[in-house]
Amino acid sequence: MENAAATAAALVAIILAVGPVSGAHLNPVVTLADRAFGGLSTNDAAAYIGAQVVGGGAGAVVANVIFSLPAVELSTHTRSSGGLWASEVVATFGLLLVVFGVVRSRRAALAPFAVGAYIGGAYFFTSSTSFANPAVTLARTLSNSFAGIAPGSVPAFVVAQLVGAALAVATIRVLYPSMTDCAAAVAVAVPHAELPASGPREPALSRAQRPETTRSP
Repeated sequence: MENAAATAAALVAIILAVGPVSGAHLNPVVTLADRAFGGLSTNDAAAYIGAQVVGGGAGAVVANVIFSLPAVELSTHTRSSGGLWASEVVATFGLLLVVFGVVRSRRAALAPFAVGAYIGGAYFFTSSTSFANPAVTLARTLSNSFAGIAPGSVPAFVVAQLVGAALAVATIRVLYPSMTDCAAAVAVAVPHAELPASGPREPALSRAQRPETTRSP
């Protein structure tokens, strides 16, 4: 309960903080899905994923240090079973459905809270405790704690997450046909803000809100 509550609350805070800068892309599968819907270019998606992996590794090192553990210590916690892999498919599928469903229903402002609530709940309804994030999965190899995952267990987890993401993209295309329009996809996870060339920062309309690109549902 402590881990779930801390993760859910931190996710809400982080998404609210960095959403206006990057759209709160904290997860490679969210980035890949956004790329599939046309919300990002291939180069931007690659840059986001690189930053996510590096940030996850750095976060694991910092977490080790603040809890007086070795800065880098490879995990020996083997996680390998059909139930765990199925859990990762389900967890990733549900996460993307929540993210894109909230945006498509024009409630993007609620995305931080929806994502936090979903991940907090997924701690309990999945046997894997819902990694649902390839960057986090890789980062957990750097900590030999209860939260770690042995490097040898990572490939199957990442494959399961990608399978869940592919199923989610297909489902979202059926449930929300207009999500294939990049104008709708670009708001994930929250609308980007833009910095003017000079002067104070002002909120900017997301591409989906601009009259020249808005389409009928």
